Amino acid sequence: MILAQVEGSIVATKKNPKMTGAKFLFVRPLVVDKPDAAELRPGASTLVAVDSLGAGEGEVVLIVQGSSARLAGTDKDSPVDAVVVGIVDTVDVSKRKLYQTK
Repeated sequence: MILAQVEGSIVATKKNPKMTGAKFLFVRPLVVDKPDAAELRPGASTLVAVDSLGAGEGEVVLIVQGSSARLAGTDKDSPVDAVVVGIVDTVDVSKRKLYQTK
């Protein structure tokens, strides 16, 4: 799983028919530089994920990729490589709260 922050949404009016009705999010994975880090920081890469939960811009989410992403959707044969499977409330590392919803 990947911890990521939603940066925006993507609208695609023309797409594979199996993706009709899917909401796409533009997300950036979050990283912890070192074990004693005080915060999560945005990584360098971005990806597009299908939103299965109704996540919004700014929220921290859990993403699965590959075959797990296809299994998370309603249609196991959809051409999906990344899916939002959780909206994060808190992230604790080494007894430090690195993230909490507002």
